[in-house]
Amino acid sequence: MSRFDRYLLSQLMVLFGFFSLVLILVYWINRAVILFDRLIGDGQSTWVFLEFTALSLPGIIRLVLPIAAAVAAIYVTNRMSAESELTVVQATGFSAFRLARPYVVFGLIVAVLLSVLAHYLVPLSNKVYSERYREVSENLIARLLSAGEFLNPTDGVTFYIRDITPQDELLDVFLSDTRSPDESVVYMASRAFVVNTESGPQLVMIEGTAQTLRHPSQRLIVTRFDDFAYDISSFIDTSATIARAPRELPTWSLLSPGADILAETGQDRATLVATGHQRIAEALLPVVAVLIGYSTLVLGGFSRFGVWRQILTAVLLMIVVKMVETAFVSTIRATPALWPLSYGTLAFGLLVTWFQLFWSGRPYLFRRYRPFAPAEEEPA
Repeated sequence: MSRFDRYLLSQLMVLFGFFSLVLILVYWINRAVILFDRLIGDGQSTWVFLEFTALSLPGIIRLVLPIAAAVAAIYVTNRMSAESELTVVQATGFSAFRLARPYVVFGLIVAVLLSVLAHYLVPLSNKVYSERYREVSENLIARLLSAGEFLNPTDGVTFYIRDITPQDELLDVFLSDTRSPDESVVYMASRAFVVNTESGPQLVMIEGTAQTLRHPSQRLIVTRFDDFAYDISSFIDTSATIARAPRELPTWSLLSPGADILAETGQDRATLVATGHQRIAEALLPVVAVLIGYSTLVLGGFSRFGVWRQILTAVLLMIVVKMVETAFVSTIRATPALWPLSYGTLAFGLLVTWFQLFWSGRPYLFRRYRPFAPAEEEPA
């Protein structure tokens, strides 16, 4: 690369890092707020909240990198155009296609970073996230048992615990079950434990009483027990699925799925292969975003009034590219055998870029040509 190419590439990388950091922080804070309401509201610890927030970071970076790359390309091109740097370089013989070289290199660097995320880090984080979410879902003490509060896990059931020890021992338990129309039962125990069994979670109460009120006769029956197991699986949802989703699998497993993966995901081979190709195509889209931003701004040339129209056009073109991608993805989901359409967005974006660069070298291509008319001589 020439010195100018290295200079332009360094400018792109610096701005790319800045915009990436800003956008990641914005998206991450938004995600953290959602997780905070979901996890802390369910009684989880701050450590669990921080763990889930960290696991969501690769997916956020994957979403942000193409946007940051496009913004960096537009910003650098706009600044160099406003400072006449591009005009001076073009006057030395650099064509629009030649100036695109550092942008292509920059887009490929971002594509490599996005590929590492899309093909390995994001599936790995999704896998760990799902496993930890299942573990948290099965943590009944944290989800449904809160000390000092009357809880109603389902209609007709009221539950109260005075305290919970570090060993997950429940102290002074009160449980009222009025779901049956014929009788109401109130359980009171000095301590209890939640035990997971093959048939579901059981609340094992120690040293307590069961007071049964039969409504037709209004007869009260009091039974004392040393230990009693109460089935709480009916009002606690622990049916977290153990099937792996395609988003948890690395790309190479999607492109050549074995019988175990097909059985585990419940998807057919064509769907998994199409998902893998969509990831590959998505990882290459930063090249298109960068080149569209550059080619649209260089098409306008230098102007003392700025290039805000070109910037707006670049944004609209990226929206069009995203709409084309959405259309192709919808078609592939309906017919997975059409997975080659995954690369249609890439081809469309490169075609738009080539056309704009070709047009920038021929500014009068679509202007109406007016033949020269000689001036009439005035009579002497």
